[in-house]
Amino acid sequence: MSAAEPTDHDLVVRAQGGDGGAFATLARRHRDRVYRLALRITRDAQDAEDVLQETFLSVYRKLADFREDAAFTTWLHRVAANHALMKLRKRRSTIQTTPMDEVGDRFEDGGTVLSPGGTWQDDGKLDAAEKRELRERINQAVDELPEIYRVVFLLRDVEELSTEEVAEVVGIGVPNVKTRLHRARLLLRDKLTVQGQAPHSHSKHGDGEGGGEGDEGDGHGHAVGDH
Repeated sequence: MSAAEPTDHDLVVRAQGGDGGAFATLARRHRDRVYRLALRITRDAQDAEDVLQETFLSVYRKLADFREDAAFTTWLHRVAANHALMKLRKRRSTIQTTPMDEVGDRFEDGGTVLSPGGTWQDDGKLDAAEKRELRERINQAVDELPEIYRVVFLLRDVEELSTEEVAEVVGIGVPNVKTRLHRARLLLRDKLTVQGQAPHSHSKHGDGEGGGEGDEGDGHGHAVGDH
């Protein structure tokens, strides 16, 4: 974003004051990322388009109540995730895999999340074609995660919502979020290890790892209000 462009905060304040152009700018700025999140969760292009429209309609209707306790983008992604999860509950059928990007630097050998900049086992020696193949393997591994793990992984490790925010969106407790996230990371690590593409170990940070709490309920959670 250039220095001349208004911040999200500026646009939100103006939109709350009735500036339709400011809201249109917010929508243009964030529509691609909202669509990608919806596509990653629903894995259906038409459903993702529906989620995109429903998300910005909800945000427009509720913008007056937004008080910036969290960043606008965090709130926006929570609204989008809620709508995407509602789509999934309405469509319990086999869904096509779709590519996912920008997840390749997020795990370490114990299954915990990496700092940005964590490296995979290419040691800088992979050429462009090999890096592209590695990314495709990562995409496939994420797409093949069971839904209850894939959704939590996408919200926490890709969209970077907090553990508490993921729990609110998915409709489960924080311990269960940690359990599902831990299992998702381990499933990805194991699959990529079999493929010969496991990440190096690094000093770790991130959520407490699971094991003490089992998943409860039907495995799909319940959406919460868009707030």
